[in-house]
Amino acid sequence: MNITKENVDDLNALLKVKVEKSDYQENVDKALTNYRKNANIPGFRKGKVPMGIIKKQYGKNVLGDELNRIVSEGLFKYVDEQEFEILGNPLPKNDIEVKGDFDNPDTFEFTYEIGISPEVDVKLSGRNKYEYTKVKVDKTLVDKQIEDLTRRYGKLTSGEKVGERDMVLGQLVELNEDGEILEGGVMNDSTISMEFVQDEELKKELIGKKAGDTVVVNPMNISRGGNDTASMLGIEESQLDSISDKFNLTINEVKVMEPAELNQELFDKLFGEGEVTSEEQMREKVEADMAQMFEKDSEKILTRRISNDLIKKTDIQLPEAFLKRWILASQKEAITMEDVENDFENYARSLRWQLIQNSIFKNNDMKVEKEEAVNYTKSLLVNQYAQYGMPAPEDAELTQSAEQVLSNQKEAQQIYDMLAEEKMTKYFKETVKLDVKEVDYDEYVKIAQDSNA
Repeated sequence: MNITKENVDDLNALLKVKVEKSDYQENVDKALTNYRKNANIPGFRKGKVPMGIIKKQYGKNVLGDELNRIVSEGLFKYVDEQEFEILGNPLPKNDIEVKGDFDNPDTFEFTYEIGISPEVDVKLSGRNKYEYTKVKVDKTLVDKQIEDLTRRYGKLTSGEKVGERDMVLGQLVELNEDGEILEGGVMNDSTISMEFVQDEELKKELIGKKAGDTVVVNPMNISRGGNDTASMLGIEESQLDSISDKFNLTINEVKVMEPAELNQELFDKLFGEGEVTSEEQMREKVEADMAQMFEKDSEKILTRRISNDLIKKTDIQLPEAFLKRWILASQKEAITMEDVENDFENYARSLRWQLIQNSIFKNNDMKVEKEEAVNYTKSLLVNQYAQYGMPAPEDAELTQSAEQVLSNQKEAQQIYDMLAEEKMTKYFKETVKLDVKEVDYDEYVKIAQDSNA
């Protein structure tokens, strides 16, 4: 087999794959012999069917399968050995017919098109300056966090009236269009958190109600939607479209969250025994923990800013026509070229960023080693055990579990991507100048949610 490359332009090329009879005949003959051994054809004993009949019935299919196999393997090997890199995979050139005769097989020639990965020159140095946004962890923010912590570790007590942050225990009964109880409708006892009530008018109506009071509600307005709404009603999520939007909510009981006291018992629960012994120390600890938590988000914002800038300023030409055809051909679910065209800008942007990342990694000898991935996965598993209040297993068992996770291609890709992002962020922080800017929490949230910020 011989493969030759013909350049169309800097980003596109054709691969001519010439297959000689000697490349495929031996395996074709073996396959046909196996067919003959197992063929059940009326009028012939098993294994005694004339080879001429076997060739006539199975020959072309066997030849086609063998040609497909050796051409695919040959293309993969050829591309792997070249200095240039390709985007996507080789595609059969539809407007060039296969050369060769399946009735009288001898030499075959196949033509494939490829998209060539462009050279990428990333210009990033200490002369580049980017804003590094930090959140001001002020007294208001610390107060709110402490309030949340005391509520989380508080206890529920019975209340007389519904308040803004209380729990309402009640019965939900489905109504018909006339506001009457729907015969055979949904009826379920449930607990509603006032914090999840998004409808302000409904919230005002509920506040101040007592046990025994009834209010007409839309289930979607007293839950987080989807599975949460279905769970509240005691039905399957698939049934939500078929139910009424009017339910009677009869309040049976009001539960008030009584915050935990700021005492040594709470300090020990939050930070470990004896680590914090006063409210002042708790505030310092909470402030430090919040600053550390926000640092990860600040790094993500920085990486996003730099990536947006590099994508904009780095000239990367792509073989767009080839890529569109490849996307169309490689999708498992049927899509149209119009679908590809509509989403191509997003795909191209993602591909350009991937090429920029690859260039930075290559030029700075950066890699994600398997050992790093295993250790990172082990840390994720330890955190999972901790969340469930369980001790982590011995290191050998933990390592085995991590390797099992990494054997899943999708999960492994996510972990390698996370590690690559961490290395990229570290490289950015060490390479560019940072213009540190502190903003209040509300402004910080807006910046974090703005993909262009």
